[in-house]
Amino acid sequence: MSSPHYNTRWTEQLGTRPVRIANCSGYKADPGYHMFLQAELGDVDFITGDYLAEVNIAENAEAYAKGQHPGWEETAWDGIQQTLDILNEKRIRVIVNGGAQNPKGLAEKIQQLARENHSYVLGDNLIEEMRDIRMNGLPPHLDSDNSEVQYDALTLDLFEKSDKPVVSANVYLGAREILRGLQEGADIIVAGRVADASPVIGAAWFWHGWEETDYDHLAGGLIAGHLIECSGYVTGSNFAGFTEYPLEDLYDITYGIAEVERDGSCVITKHDAKKGFVTEDIVKCQFLYELQGNVYLHSDVKAILDDVQVKGEGKNRVRVWGIKGRPPPPTTKLAIFYRAGYQSEILVNATGYGTAEKFELYESMLRFGLKRLNIADKFDILEFQRIGVPESNPQSQLRSTTYLRIFAEASDPAVNLGLASLLGEFAMQHYSGFHLSSNQAAAIPKPYLSYYPAIWRQENLKTSINLLDISAAEDNATHTTSIPTTPPPKFESLDKRKSYETYNSVDLNAFGPTMKARLGDILLARSGDKGSNANIGFFIPTSLPSSYKPLISSQEPSPLYAESWDWLRSFLTINTLKTMFADSWEPSYFIERVEFPKIYAVHFVVYGVLGRGVSGSSRLDAFAKGMGDWLRDCVVDVPIKFLEGRGRDVKGGGATNGRTNESGVLRL
Repeated sequence: MSSPHYNTRWTEQLGTRPVRIANCSGYKADPGYHMFLQAELGDVDFITGDYLAEVNIAENAEAYAKGQHPGWEETAWDGIQQTLDILNEKRIRVIVNGGAQNPKGLAEKIQQLARENHSYVLGDNLIEEMRDIRMNGLPPHLDSDNSEVQYDALTLDLFEKSDKPVVSANVYLGAREILRGLQEGADIIVAGRVADASPVIGAAWFWHGWEETDYDHLAGGLIAGHLIECSGYVTGSNFAGFTEYPLEDLYDITYGIAEVERDGSCVITKHDAKKGFVTEDIVKCQFLYELQGNVYLHSDVKAILDDVQVKGEGKNRVRVWGIKGRPPPPTTKLAIFYRAGYQSEILVNATGYGTAEKFELYESMLRFGLKRLNIADKFDILEFQRIGVPESNPQSQLRSTTYLRIFAEASDPAVNLGLASLLGEFAMQHYSGFHLSSNQAAAIPKPYLSYYPAIWRQENLKTSINLLDISAAEDNATHTTSIPTTPPPKFESLDKRKSYETYNSVDLNAFGPTMKARLGDILLARSGDKGSNANIGFFIPTSLPSSYKPLISSQEPSPLYAESWDWLRSFLTINTLKTMFADSWEPSYFIERVEFPKIYAVHFVVYGVLGRGVSGSSRLDAFAKGMGDWLRDCVVDVPIKFLEGRGRDVKGGGATNGRTNESGVLRL
């Protein structure tokens, strides 16, 4: 329901109430109607959109340079087109990074559609500075300050090999340009590679009139942006506890809104219309997504997360506070993408009896063929990955079938073609029951981009906000006023990242009898990628399973909540995580561990587990999206009282996921 005070011109209300900032996109795939819904379904002051993942700003770089691509994201333009009338009617301002490689072009296109006050941000694109890194030098790696980290063997390829040209190089800008644009009256601001949360920080900064040294406030705005930047991730998508909700309520959802207070604290909410949820557990999951540890870095501020608190305030309203701020680091992140070579992927299936031996035979045969072609040692990466385990006493052929994923990267496409040729050469020499997946086009080598995460000194940036002048636009010419912006007034060098085991650990025997159960029966988790590294956060759920909701309010934590935290922090050590990784653990990986005690969460960063990361990673789950759920499925010794407290069936000798069968008994 609309509130009358939002229908007045909102500029009269600056700083008099929390600012309502809605997000409409977390990736280029989000269609434009999400911007329209955020404007149409209720009252907001700003709509922000994050259209850029690590790689998609690079995907069209060469085509844009050749004049074959506009350089900006079509879905951002689609959203503006659909929403322009209602934006004007409600006086909603828009800040998006959908300009990608060409924010100027998108802003001018919008200007042709609407003669309003628009602007665009420049200064993130450093492709000219990176044209010849072999002469000028390679910027430091993002993890260069961590002596414990071992880089992937191919990390320095773009510097050491002459056939790896850089195609894009963009720094992650802060909110200073956005702030200046709003101060100059811009209704729509188009940016390229600003940090994901920068549009939200800029909106809150402008609304509340913060000083550039109000670090606690800016840090709160940073985390508000972090919470809503990923489409529906804060309203029910990518949520580890989804099994406790009706499945039909978890799609066709609306996205999040942050109500940011003057002190930087916020309430995460959504429009009442349409589907989705905002709960304590959903917000905690998103908070733990893609963290770097207990300090969240941004160009304008460092957010100190140790004392973060999350508490529900009613239906679809969750308050987040306790964030502290410090001056920003002198450097910002620089994402460099380069043409790394060619990738191929082959999938072969095996069914039932002797699956392990079948895959061993096929790998041996292909390696023999590669050696005979004199290309066995020509690959940058060649991995034979066994995906899945056939069901014991299978109830169907599909449940008995798994596949071997053969993943190859090489600088020379002829090497990949040699691998593909073996599919024909050995077509009639194979294991019992051999069959291919239907589409083997991926076996043909395709060029790919790889990623080098670097750092760049903020003082060396040349940034600006560029205002399109509507007063002079009647002659159909583009009139632009460019205003240079300056770096933050103060920097603070980075300290060594915190990593520690729990303080005052509790003897695990003190929690009583245990039974074998999956970690996910009592914990939720969220994982994600930070370049070549993965982050994983585990926490004690606040709400009880859906089967318990008629008995105990889901808004109230279980009586065992605090005691479960003592167990989690004592149990989940660095060595325990290594043990859970099992066959996936490599000695080259390095782990950092911290805790967020006020939300009962343990957080890890696993360095090096994603190879070069992003499009250069050989992992099936290259963005570590599924890592948390894999680890939640590990069977460990769990105190029985915690399983009972979560409504799990302990009489049958196994724990469950909260769904019921026809008899009402909880089952797997």
